[in-house]
Amino acid sequence: MKSLKEQTDAKIAAGRQANPDFMQGVDEVIEQAKAFQQGGDAIKVGQKATSFELPDPTGNSISLEALLAKGPVVLTFYRGGWCPYCNLQLRALQARLEDIQALGATLVAVSPQVPDGSMTQDEIREIDFVVLSDQDAKVASQYGIAWEVPDFLLDHMRVDRNLDLETINNGNGSVLPIPATFVLNRDGVVTWRFVDVDYRTRAEPDDIINALKVLS
Repeated sequence: MKSLKEQTDAKIAAGRQANPDFMQGVDEVIEQAKAFQQGGDAIKVGQKATSFELPDPTGNSISLEALLAKGPVVLTFYRGGWCPYCNLQLRALQARLEDIQALGATLVAVSPQVPDGSMTQDEIREIDFVVLSDQDAKVASQYGIAWEVPDFLLDHMRVDRNLDLETINNGNGSVLPIPATFVLNRDGVVTWRFVDVDYRTRAEPDDIINALKVLS
């Protein structure tokens, strides 16, 4: 099976071939964001993660404390079900879920989509890990990974992909999380993290599993 990086690299390459001008624009936006150290304020290894309580796709509230009571937590933030790179990531994590759970950890994925719009009922049945809605991006802000999306990308989503993020995220469409993954020990302390403002780059499941093995 291809690694997540191999899958995302292939999607990037296909995008460069199909729409080189757009991909060049994305490169420039990402480079500007990195120049301003977007994501530099994300919580660091050794810091205690901020507590939260968020709804799942069925509207039930789930707290970080309740998740940590079961053991370590893998907390990953993604942009939404409309993002192809996010879908690659979630599928890759689902494929390694048994390995994650065998190490006593709970996998939690958080996006800004409204609870009843983040997943279809069929998707809910297929996903075996926790999916939560950070509708106002408040938790993403607390974790230092909320990003004011540049107009270039918002225009592309609206015009080229017919995506109305204001509706999808219930009025907060200009703010998305930087794709980030944090491994928290039982005390809620960050022991490993992956943060990259380039939304095309994601944490590799093998690296997450290796970080969990250190805790076992």
